[in-house]
Amino acid sequence: MVDKKIAIFIPTYNAAKTLPIVLDRIPTKIKNQVKEIFVADDQSRDNTYLVGVGYKQRKSLSNLTIFHHKKNKGYGGNQKWAYQYCIKKGYDIVVMLHGDAQYAPEKIPDLIKPFTTNNDNIGMVFGSRMKGDPLKGGMPLYKYIGNKFLTFVENLVLGLDLSEYHSGYRAYNCKNLNKIPFDRCSDDFHFDTEIIVQIKLAGFDILETPIPTYYGEEKCHVNVISYGLNVLKAMYDYLLHKYGIKKVKKYDIQKVI
Repeated sequence: MVDKKIAIFIPTYNAAKTLPIVLDRIPTKIKNQVKEIFVADDQSRDNTYLVGVGYKQRKSLSNLTIFHHKKNKGYGGNQKWAYQYCIKKGYDIVVMLHGDAQYAPEKIPDLIKPFTTNNDNIGMVFGSRMKGDPLKGGMPLYKYIGNKFLTFVENLVLGLDLSEYHSGYRAYNCKNLNKIPFDRCSDDFHFDTEIIVQIKLAGFDILETPIPTYYGEEKCHVNVISYGLNVLKAMYDYLLHKYGIKKVKKYDIQKVI
């Protein structure tokens, strides 16, 4: 991976307690290998930003950058900002690692490994909790059932065979990100679904790798009911666009490959 410019993007919102844990758990080899680790604090109400600044000074990490958005961009909006940032910086790969310690930083090597091949058609690789035992990892039963149901619907509509669509632990090919209009996606949590649709429409590969599931005391900011309805609406909009019933701008994508 020495020829790949890799960035790790850590979106945070009220993550003062968990951010240092996440940063500590990033493997030392990865910390030394990546061009930049950047924290994008989305106008937290706690002192997440100051904790990040203090961590950088304490650990003397020259490739760690801490950003603080003065206005909350939303989960999807924060990603739009981050991916545009990576594209402008000329990075090849960006890994999104949540700042709430729900995902294992130790698995970053597994997410970026597929990019070591000569397959430039990879759009994204994401860590799938459903390839393991999410219930044993503390996933609430209602979330497990909801994940299974939505994934079944999404696979049926999109013609894919993914084990889940709702993990936020992802790595993207920045060059291929630059070929899709992800700025048209939602600023909300179902951004993660809409960008998968865009990557599929562009003809890029979507790969999965198993990750452990961990649910702790961190507060979930997702309204599961509205999230589920928004995901279903994304599938409905896709079908309308696919069959020419209604032009949906965010899905108006010509296949790149």
